[in-house]
Amino acid sequence: MPTSYLTRIVEFTAGHRIRRADWSPEQNARAFGKAAHEHSHHYQCRVTVKGPLHAASGGVVNLQALDHLLSEVIVKRLDGKPIHEALPEFADGKHLATGEALAVYVWDQLVGRLPSGVALHAVRVQEGPNIYSEYFGEP
Repeated sequence: MPTSYLTRIVEFTAGHRIRRADWSPEQNARAFGKAAHEHSHHYQCRVTVKGPLHAASGGVVNLQALDHLLSEVIVKRLDGKPIHEALPEFADGKHLATGEALAVYVWDQLVGRLPSGVALHAVRVQEGPNIYSEYFGEP
């Protein structure tokens, strides 16, 4: 069977700020500029899975199952919320709520929860029309 790739896109709006808890407001402003203050983005998260193309189903994965998983892991946890409040991993003093860190977080949440025979290929988190982060897992 040929290997095929499928990308599903989910969207959510969430607030974030890029600041270190161990730095003063002035240090954070110098290092991160406007991003040091809470602001929102309308994010697009693209999740690409790969697997054998099954002739009977015509696809790699059941879309309803994938949609349910993406809703649970991404949209329900983040939509309309500040990332640093919605996800303990991004609370003050932990991971900075960058697109790069969010892509790795989504990967980690999905990688063990996909159906047998389906592998995670990439996670792309787009914060706006001119910036996105991608993660392909560790080699």
